[in-house]
Amino acid sequence: MKLQDALRRAQSIGLDLVEVAPTASPPVCKIVDFGKYRYDLSKQEKDRRSTASKLKEIKFRVNIDPHDYGIKVRHAEQFLDRGNKVKFQLQFRGREMSHKELGDLLMRRLKDDLSTMGQVEMEPKLMGKSINMTMSPLPVAKRKRKFTVEDEELLPDPSDTEI
Repeated sequence: MKLQDALRRAQSIGLDLVEVAPTASPPVCKIVDFGKYRYDLSKQEKDRRSTASKLKEIKFRVNIDPHDYGIKVRHAEQFLDRGNKVKFQLQFRGREMSHKELGDLLMRRLKDDLSTMGQVEMEPKLMGKSINMTMSPLPVAKRKRKFTVEDEELLPDPSDTEI
């Protein structure tokens, strides 16, 4: 469509003619409200920037229950899937400090369980009464969920049906 025709058409509707792809041959334009278009672009840019730098923190204890461990690992997997970095903190209390090897085992287990979603940025390190480790997400194409699948449906348990 010719430029004059497109401008006339946009003015008759009461909107603006916006050049979307100037490098294309021929250039691509849209008839939209320019203010709304700028707002949408800024919102997309903000979303792109905000998730890259967020750091989520998950705290563990040495004697964590297996079910609680599974829930926390699922949360960590979700954070990594969204592109957030995750900081793991394993806290010791009282006499637990005499069994630091249990803390090392738990951190190694965490690292192995989440190896398909992220890579260790800061190795497990003892700082005072806690062990800290940071993981950053793998590229989107290499991520593979182990514990949860996006939008998974829970199937009814056969033992719950009445006879």
